[in-house]
Amino acid sequence: MAYQTVNPANNKLIKEYPSHTDADVEAALSTADALYHSDWSKGSMDKRLAVLHKLADLIDSRTEELAKIASEEMGKLIAQSRGEVKLCAQIARYYADNAKQFLAPVKYPSEMGEAWVEHHPIGVVMAVEPWNFPYYQLMRVLAPNLAAGNPVIAKHASIVPHCAESFAHLVREAGAPDGAWTNLFISSDQVATIIADDRVQGAALTGSEKAGSIVAAQAAKHIKKSTLELGGNDVFVVLDDADLEKAVKIGVNARLANAGQVCTAAKRFILHEKVAEQFLEKYTEAFRNIQIGDPLDESTRLGPLSSKDALETLTKQVDEAVKNGATLHYGGKPVQREGSFFEPTILTNITRDNPAYFEEFFGPVAQIYVVKNDDEAVKLANDSHYGLGGAVFSKDIDRAKKMASKIETGMVWINWLTDTAAELPFGGVKRSGYGRELSDLGIKEFVNQKLVVIRR
Repeated sequence: MAYQTVNPANNKLIKEYPSHTDADVEAALSTADALYHSDWSKGSMDKRLAVLHKLADLIDSRTEELAKIASEEMGKLIAQSRGEVKLCAQIARYYADNAKQFLAPVKYPSEMGEAWVEHHPIGVVMAVEPWNFPYYQLMRVLAPNLAAGNPVIAKHASIVPHCAESFAHLVREAGAPDGAWTNLFISSDQVATIIADDRVQGAALTGSEKAGSIVAAQAAKHIKKSTLELGGNDVFVVLDDADLEKAVKIGVNARLANAGQVCTAAKRFILHEKVAEQFLEKYTEAFRNIQIGDPLDESTRLGPLSSKDALETLTKQVDEAVKNGATLHYGGKPVQREGSFFEPTILTNITRDNPAYFEEFFGPVAQIYVVKNDDEAVKLANDSHYGLGGAVFSKDIDRAKKMASKIETGMVWINWLTDTAAELPFGGVKRSGYGRELSDLGIKEFVNQKLVVIRR
């Protein structure tokens, strides 16, 4: 597996990075394990939280530099890269400010005696992270585990090594000791070896369903805790009383942000029959007016996919969907220019026997479905192998709340796209994975919730 930076806006190779050896892996495990058994992990968390505060400040001071690296390496629009970098600083600061409260002892009234639960680190955690949010995905793992005292070994995606290195340098510069966060350019086999090692106590993965099943199986085989955030096939439900202008505007962003390469992107647009035609007309017009171009150009609305491979995969998916009966309403093919660009695309008339019905399209492709009522909308929303996020648009908030409660996902947003913030739990159900990241829930995934009782 070659770790290399290729600019997807022109498919030109910028730099190659040497992979780490088995000896490097052993050194990383040894250093991380030693740190876990030291006062850094076992002692007061004040010194760890100070590192997070410093890290947040460092990231804020280098927003432009870090954003440019991400945009050049995986094609994210520069404004969206800046947003991602700022979000990372917020997450670091959030745990620096709140971890002590989240991990404070919790009293449990009991006739057995005075009882409480303490929160302790469990040991080294192996993280496997994807390219689509090359800093944010790392920060979601680093911040809570650094606060809790768990050293982390990270394998980032092979197409974003510059982002991986930049992040690791920032953590060191913020004052974290060797072993607190170790970036390794390694293979899947080396990841499996690390998870099997007795010095490792957990595995966290964000990525594809296939990668998740492999990591989960390896963790389970060795009785290690794991968390998974995998694919999504998120619904964007527009009811007959929705503010259509708002739904269209947010719906375009919900499908095209990050060139559609978001686990929680709106992928299945479920429209009430009374507004379906009107929505589709406005939505198609918005897609027609999207400016495609260089992600570093501030006026660009749709940049390239992350790689040539991603472009080929999406092209095949769209072709296969049409071959199986879907109607290509708009777009549908790679853009004739250098780089890995794909047209904003709308598919309609997708039947349940079409592979596209259950697949995740990781790119700017919207699927349109029309329903007669709320029950049909919920039934269609839940007829999915995935259960990550979703959105419901209606002026009747009680009606939207009832629907949100019935949709089988880890997250639902009303009158907004599926979004993220440091203080809100993130994760899904079904094949979208298990466990939660961010908020108070995220920091408790890899801690020992230890009961202590005094019997009087």
